[in-house]
Parts: sequence; C-alpha cells; structure tokens
Amino acid sequence: MPANPKYLNPSFWSRFSKITAAIIGGFMVSIFFHLAIASWFNHVDVIITSTYTSFILWAALMIFAFLAKNGWRIWAIYLLASAILAIIMFYGKSLNPIV
Repeated sequence: MPANPKYLNPSFWSRFSKITAAIIGGFMVSIFFHLAIASWFNHVDVIITSTYTSFILWAALMIFAFLAKNGWRIWAIYLLASAILAIIMFYGKSLNPIV
C-alpha cells in the first residue's frame, strides 16, 4: 500500500537536507561524541568500544533526523552538538594531555 501523499514532502531541498543530515550530520555527531569521551578517558578503551557504539549512535541519529519535520533544523542541532563536543574535546586534550 503506497504512502498517503499528504504525509510526503514534495520539496527537494527538504528531502535533501534530511538525507544529508541523517548521513553526514549523524556521523559527525557520533564521531565527535566518541572523540570527546576519548579525550577525557583512556583513549584506547574508548576507540575499541566506539567501533560498536558509534554505529548504534549513528543509526539512532539517522532515525531522529527522519522523524523531524524540518531538515535544516536538524542540521542546526547536529552542527551545534558537534561544536559543543569539539569544545569538550579541546578542553579534554588541554586539561588531560597524558590520557
């Protein structure tokens, strides 16, 4: 049974923003999340664990991107989350240089 047309989004740019936010934005957030954790804890353990958990987090962020109504808003959320995680990673590297 085909989808109801009233639920489909006819705009190309809205679909494009959701798809790119799901694939690229979700990947950025999941990688920055694990790098931020690795800068504060033992990076070897986090990198080994991230091989599994980064895929799970990426899949969850992809689902979240497609559930949203506006793809550009998801891009803004993912870029803001990436920036915050990058700042956390920077301070983790500055305050814990040996770890």
